[in-house]
Amino acid sequence: MDQEQQQQQEQHPVISDLCFHLSKCSSAVFAAEAEAAHPLSAENDKPSGSSSNKRASIPLPVAAIRALLNVIRRSQSETMMGLQADLRDASDVMVAFGKRGGPILHHSPSSESPSSEHSTIATTRYLLAGRSHIALSSGCELFLKYVIRASLETPNFQQCKSEVLERGERFAEFSTQARDRIAVVGSPFIREGSVVLTHGRSKVVEALLLRAALVEKKRFRVMVLEGRPDAGGAKSARTYANAGIPATVVLDSAMGYIMESVDLAIVGAEGVVENGGVVNKVGTFALGVMAKELGVPLYVAAESYKFTRLYPLNNADLPEMGGVMGGASLKFLDTLAWSANSTSNASEEDKSARIATTDANSSSSLHPYVVDLPPSVSIENPPCDFTPAKYITLLFTDLGVLTTSAVSDELIRLYQ
Repeated sequence: MDQEQQQQQEQHPVISDLCFHLSKCSSAVFAAEAEAAHPLSAENDKPSGSSSNKRASIPLPVAAIRALLNVIRRSQSETMMGLQADLRDASDVMVAFGKRGGPILHHSPSSESPSSEHSTIATTRYLLAGRSHIALSSGCELFLKYVIRASLETPNFQQCKSEVLERGERFAEFSTQARDRIAVVGSPFIREGSVVLTHGRSKVVEALLLRAALVEKKRFRVMVLEGRPDAGGAKSARTYANAGIPATVVLDSAMGYIMESVDLAIVGAEGVVENGGVVNKVGTFALGVMAKELGVPLYVAAESYKFTRLYPLNNADLPEMGGVMGGASLKFLDTLAWSANSTSNASEEDKSARIATTDANSSSSLHPYVVDLPPSVSIENPPCDFTPAKYITLLFTDLGVLTTSAVSDELIRLYQ
């Protein structure tokens, strides 16, 4: 796609609608992160009875569904076939936008004064940075099937259009509440005194564990894999710690080492595929293999609108994943680099790099630095991987607790 086509696509009204919902979502998340960083001041400003979990943002597929509802409202088509064509075109535009990582410019509180309404900075967040577009695609596809089914039930076009809008709003609201329903069905699997392992950052997993701790008053520990390269796990650990849940961050590469000391593992999903496997943040596949080898149950928490009619047999079968988190933007840090006075065995090149980042007043502290690679070294940075069904114990969904073999039946019901 050339630059002119890309600009035309990003000017599409459906992209404006999508960004409108997601920018509100991003602002809510930023406010929550500011609250996590300043828990005392946030607690003083918090209205009575409010919950930190209310930061819950609108999920990406639900934002897409709301954007498609506006397409129906704006459509000049006078037949269901024309309306379906408008929705298909809008869906294709959103998915293509998402594959590129879709920059969303919005204003958020200044980090220096996060509680001030007048202290804001313009920031750019990315729609699918480091993620798969599968959830966006499946949400749009599910809504399109929903419209087709409604058209068969109500032949009159205007009546059908009104019915689709009414049902669509209910569907979007139902989908928004999916996380709460998943938390209800999944939290009983968190036992008193257990050690829970998670990977990356999943809003659904956070909702489930927070419910187990704050509503059901269970005491347990959370081991969080760091979630390179976006530190998603570290961000989740801060959320758990602020809720009073003992949390420990573990290097991704140490998942095998730590697996021996946990009672269960739970992850989210970018997509649940037809054979019962899941697509999720890279590293989930390795986590599943290790969990099965050591007899640790692996649970997946995922909304039903992430069920997709893909049937990958291995990671090579996954669709191409776009976004802005390619290898060119990935940096490697030596986070255990000692200052120059403590590196007698280091190369002159490494010493120079470390000296540049060393505090003149410190002679023995740690100073991370970027490892520069020659152009001949290529970097691969896949955002997600595929975990086959045989490594998954159960799925926690808004449709209930499912076995992996039940996923295909639910997909048939959803898309029929």
